[in-house]
Amino acid sequence: MKEEQKQQNPLAVEKEGKLIAKFAIPAIISMLVSSLYNIVDQIFIGQGVGLLGNAATNIAFPISIICTATALLLGIGSASNFNLCSGAGEQKEASGIAGTGLSMLVICGVIISVVTLIFLNPLLHLFGVTAKILPYAQDYTGITAFGIPFLILTTGGNHLIRADRSPTYSMTCMLTGAIINTILDSLFIFGFHWGIKGAAWATVIGQIVSGIMVIVYFMRFRKMELDASMLRPQLHLLKKIFSLGMASCINQIAMAVVQITMNNTLRYYGAASVYGTDIPLACVGVISKVNMVFMAIAIGISQGCQPIWGFNYGAGAYDRVKRTYWKAFKIAVTVGVIFFLCFQLFPDQLVSIFGTGSKEYYQFAARYFRIFMFMTFANGIQPMSSGFFTSIGRAKLGIVVSLTRQVIFLLPLILIFPKFMGIDGVMYAGPIADAAAAIVAIGFALKELDKMNSGNKRQNIA
Repeated sequence: MKEEQKQQNPLAVEKEGKLIAKFAIPAIISMLVSSLYNIVDQIFIGQGVGLLGNAATNIAFPISIICTATALLLGIGSASNFNLCSGAGEQKEASGIAGTGLSMLVICGVIISVVTLIFLNPLLHLFGVTAKILPYAQDYTGITAFGIPFLILTTGGNHLIRADRSPTYSMTCMLTGAIINTILDSLFIFGFHWGIKGAAWATVIGQIVSGIMVIVYFMRFRKMELDASMLRPQLHLLKKIFSLGMASCINQIAMAVVQITMNNTLRYYGAASVYGTDIPLACVGVISKVNMVFMAIAIGISQGCQPIWGFNYGAGAYDRVKRTYWKAFKIAVTVGVIFFLCFQLFPDQLVSIFGTGSKEYYQFAARYFRIFMFMTFANGIQPMSSGFFTSIGRAKLGIVVSLTRQVIFLLPLILIFPKFMGIDGVMYAGPIADAAAAIVAIGFALKELDKMNSGNKRQNIA
């Protein structure tokens, strides 16, 4: 019976390229749409509020990263286990994991929202806020905190929706919220003249709509077996979820730590430069949003491939796993080359989308694009490979790879280099960390794929 279920599942029989297109394209669009919440806010705030508004969203960005980290811990952890169990024919276990994951997404979202509202000012100072930026950051973060439970449910729940073989619905959830956010941004900022508060409320309303759509899916449209009893969190299932979701979570937490360290480093060394404190904070906030578009595509490729990797690895179809990895690798590198050329050739045009600034503003932005983002052509390899390791149950390896760029390489470099090079040290730390992380990811991937070759040989002999 289990073998028959595997053969009926498209993940087991369709061509890998077709499956990647089917699952990765909606995942990429979902990730891009998720990024649009921050990018659209940045554009409208830059045009309607100005440089200090852009800087405020950069200060608030670590909270967004923490929310994403929680959502990925529970969402990817649940989806990866769901796929592995489904591939092995263990449907009851798979459904129990999905139920525990969904309930924990809601619980964690409420907790983070409450903590943010209670400790708003201490958090903003920790994130590197200046006196001029503080009022804007208080307004933006204080309002968006109310949307956190819906943001986490949407981001994490969409991984389970894709694992349930409904990638198009997952994409629709994200797209609907982003469209609402975009329309309301324009209305609230320019029509009602609410400034940065308008951008925040537009974001919250979009997140609420997307969250409701996720709830509706699991109530009415799901393919998996799921009842109310499965929504009660179970500790042994939660451990499984954490083991496979930890790599993505740690990667996001590391991003938050690096962002906080970066903000404080830019504030300190910017004061001693021709740029001052506010220009570097505003520029890096804008550029990080532009880079989110590229990273959304790279992570979307990984997320789209995870059901394919996980199901086929659980079913012992190692050749399909390997072919999918190398196809995803080529796509990630191709996308990286395209963005590398954009960052090197059009930095002024890209930063102008988010508002205008002084000569020094454009000068810093162009140098940051060209130096810090120099290794963009290889930057899709590390997140794609980390997702690969997680999806095949190699949780510890996924954690190690996810830590390489942010914690092991970049964090020490942005602390050490500025001591000798001033604010330029932050820029040169980026490409060195990116190159090292890509090399490590490729090395581990080659080793893991070689193990699968050995597994195939043993199966053929048997």
